[in-house]
Amino acid sequence: MANGMPDRLQPGSPWPLGATWDGLGTNFAVFSAHAWRIEVCLFDRTGRKERMRYTLPECTDEVWHGYLPGAHPGTVYGLRAHGPYQPQQGHRFNPHKLLLDPYARRLVGQFRWSDTLYGYRVHSNRADLSLERRDSAPAMPKAMVVADTFDWSQDVRPHVPWGKTVIFETHLRGISILRHDLRAHTRGTFAGLANPHFIDHLHKLGVTAVELLPVHAFMNERFLVERGLRNYWGYNSAAFFAPEPSYLGGYDPDMMRIAVRQLHAAGIEVFLDVVYNHTCEGGETGPTVSWRGLDNASYYRVVPGDERHFINDTGVGNTLNLSHPRVLQMVTDSLRYWASSYRIDGFRFDLGVTLGREAHGFDPGSGFFDALRQDPVLSQCKLISEPWDVGPGGYQLGNHPPGFSEWNDRFRDSVRRFWRGDPHQRPELAARLTGSADLFDKRKRRPWASINFVTSHDGFTLADVVAYDRKHNEANGEDNHDGHNENWSANWGVEGATDDPAIVDTRARVARSMLATLFIALGTPMLLAGDEACRTQRGNNNAYCQDNEISWVDWTLAASPEGEAMTAFAARAIALRRDHPLLRETRFLFGEREVLPEVHDIDWFDERGEPLSPEAWQDPEGRALVMRRAGPGLDGEIEVLLIMLNAAPAAIAFSAPAPSMQWDVLLDSAHPEDPPHRLPRATFEVAAHTIAVLGAWPTRKSAHEATAHEPALRDEAPPPPDPRTMAGTAAASSAATTGGTTG
Repeated sequence: MANGMPDRLQPGSPWPLGATWDGLGTNFAVFSAHAWRIEVCLFDRTGRKERMRYTLPECTDEVWHGYLPGAHPGTVYGLRAHGPYQPQQGHRFNPHKLLLDPYARRLVGQFRWSDTLYGYRVHSNRADLSLERRDSAPAMPKAMVVADTFDWSQDVRPHVPWGKTVIFETHLRGISILRHDLRAHTRGTFAGLANPHFIDHLHKLGVTAVELLPVHAFMNERFLVERGLRNYWGYNSAAFFAPEPSYLGGYDPDMMRIAVRQLHAAGIEVFLDVVYNHTCEGGETGPTVSWRGLDNASYYRVVPGDERHFINDTGVGNTLNLSHPRVLQMVTDSLRYWASSYRIDGFRFDLGVTLGREAHGFDPGSGFFDALRQDPVLSQCKLISEPWDVGPGGYQLGNHPPGFSEWNDRFRDSVRRFWRGDPHQRPELAARLTGSADLFDKRKRRPWASINFVTSHDGFTLADVVAYDRKHNEANGEDNHDGHNENWSANWGVEGATDDPAIVDTRARVARSMLATLFIALGTPMLLAGDEACRTQRGNNNAYCQDNEISWVDWTLAASPEGEAMTAFAARAIALRRDHPLLRETRFLFGEREVLPEVHDIDWFDERGEPLSPEAWQDPEGRALVMRRAGPGLDGEIEVLLIMLNAAPAAIAFSAPAPSMQWDVLLDSAHPEDPPHRLPRATFEVAAHTIAVLGAWPTRKSAHEATAHEPALRDEAPPPPDPRTMAGTAAASSAATTGGTTG
């Protein structure tokens, strides 16, 4: 024995994978189908000095394993793998490179960029075919053995039904880094997320779930570091089981669990945006920090017949090979770990199409989808896919299997284009307002499968959608070539900030109308953090590398009159959805059910109160639309809602359709502070760029009143159009992010 440590490891067990403490020692188990030998290197608690190096003594079913008695939580370690360095055959073993355990649950230290992180000699004329022999350990973080004990006994998951779910998408660091009411060391960490002031804000809005941009430990790309930037979004995973160390604030490793526990206590679910489609190692010229050095040919999809190169369906250099059972196991083990050890309620899968790819392409019956749908833990989580990637056939909106919801970028584009005043938008918007049945009404899926959003982390904020005609990404250092060129935005007269009161008023009204449209539509609404407070990114629509005021939520702006007014309106729109079950219907609607005489569960009209004919639906200049909904309200009695949308540049007098009812104005985006009030007449002037929601409760009237005061009913209206066939043919846009990351 040396320094009280044994000279060699005991055989141990091939299961579970990773480093597992059993109360007496630690078992190490690592998958590699092609390695000759794997070593475990032990370091001091700082991770700077290597103390011991052991060879894993056994390999069972391609899992290398060994047991170290006396190794307890806090033990710091890394891996080294011996095997062939044959890039042409897909093998890139290099024992000079210290590797992170793919199952590492906590990291010590950080990446320090240098040429030693590469497995090949960077400056060799043989490119990645030459072996780099310098030790990378000083530039690498290390893994730490953890016990993973936490008292969840009093935790109660909110279990919010899909039909009542309202998602708040936020960046963990950006939401609290500028909160000066927090102690400095807690800003930008999980402690900031759990702060009572933030939870009060979520309650004020009425959202039911927070969706966090990636919190897995990630690596900053070298080209960003050299520009003085960093990967703010975090779509560059370095460890699938470990929280990003900087988000823990250097203090309690259970800080994340405490935050989840407190959000659950407040009735709020927690979703994680997870990145399993690629890793931080990039393409063949990227660094060797984990999977590449352990078994490149197994972990990644390589080009058949040219295994030196990678299949790049993700656009960032590599694609994880989820067709391999051990890689699929790693991903499902990771998801199960977060769902069980951190009590996470749901997951949003970055570039979800990549995860569903088999050798023949995207497959809704792929191993990944099947594994999650049958898993007793994961199948009970809310599962959301980003339904595109940059590979062949990469746009798969609506084609995921039951059990998955999908980001609906056609909802985003339709809402933006309608309120911008584009032609040919009425049929497309009608389809989106009714849960996108043309996309999701198959295999018994429900409207909640459509994750509706007007903005997300990827693209303009809501304030920028109405303030910029074009992107302004100069701060990213890519000459404004990154990011989407078409944002379906409008500046309404001036590019960027302005004091012109007419432009300011128009922008605010259009923004409110977009928010209201989001919350009255069937599907699951998602609100981008800061949109409720007029947050701007100064026209940057790809702020993945802006860890600064461009991306952070400015809480002083939130406290301004404009910010407070927008927050109040967003809360009112969400409350309207909560208080009226018709707005969160969980079944698709086609106007086939008559709720009252002449009143179906859904009907469509023009501004005159006349049913829309097929010709009117196809009128490219139609800017007005009326949707009538009818069905049981909260108390079970029948209510009728009338949603009037005017995207024209001038006010329009809308007439309520027959039969006559007594209407209350519940929401008017032109007059956001007006309380609900009775409409004294059958017409209602809807201002330019405005949405109004009216409500009626006809069953409250007595039979005598109905007979005495209601006019004669009109002739039976023609059947309403089926949104599945009336939907416009707007081209679906891919949302794969450029600029060195995905989102």
